[in-house]
Amino acid sequence: MRTVLIQTDTAVATELAPGEVATFGRGAADAPVDVVVADRAVSRLAGSVTAVEDYWLISNLSDTRTYVVENPEGGGEFVKVPPLRMGMPVPFEFSRVILPAEHGTTGFLVFAPDHVYGTRPARSGSGQSTMAVYPLDRSAKYFVILVALCEPRLRDPSSTVVPTVPQLIERLNGLDLTRSGVNFHIDYLARTKLKVKQADEAGKADWQRAALISLALRFNLVTDDDLKLLG
Repeated sequence: MRTVLIQTDTAVATELAPGEVATFGRGAADAPVDVVVADRAVSRLAGSVTAVEDYWLISNLSDTRTYVVENPEGGGEFVKVPPLRMGMPVPFEFSRVILPAEHGTTGFLVFAPDHVYGTRPARSGSGQSTMAVYPLDRSAKYFVILVALCEPRLRDPSSTVVPTVPQLIERLNGLDLTRSGVNFHIDYLARTKLKVKQADEAGKADWQRAALISLALRFNLVTDDDLKLLG
């Protein structure tokens, strides 16, 4: 059976079969919940999780607070759950539900079943081949620089760090890079490989690096597996 698991820091995992529901919140003696989030700033009944097949739904029962569900394995991916949003689908296989708390945030983890994927359909027709987009050579020096740019966000999805050129040189000290060399590779990635464009309101000098990080992580051009290239 494809089940959803909910795990807190202090309790045994709660297992849900498709169609089953678990409530979460601070709880009370006369109003128990299935998943206890012991924080005075969390509502007694804060919300619920409903298992489906290979995904799950979250309901926010607060009328004032927004919750966040993030993908700890992704590149900063997250979704907001606004007040009183019912039955919101969550697409991540591994999720962290984040709730406002007395001293920052608190929450719990949700593990969904592996997603179902199909097989690639047989090619049909004799028309022109589909153009390749984002043609990255993973053995090239520019790709290692792109991985180093994305590293802070890969290791912490909530990070807003955009590594500077000196930081990239220090991180990749085995590649014998110079400032002009790193700038060349960044410009090559931005103009030729990923073709990022400066937003109208962007004025910061690091816009290219920030745009490369955003696009690379949004489309999984760089993933956790690529961190091994950094040594």
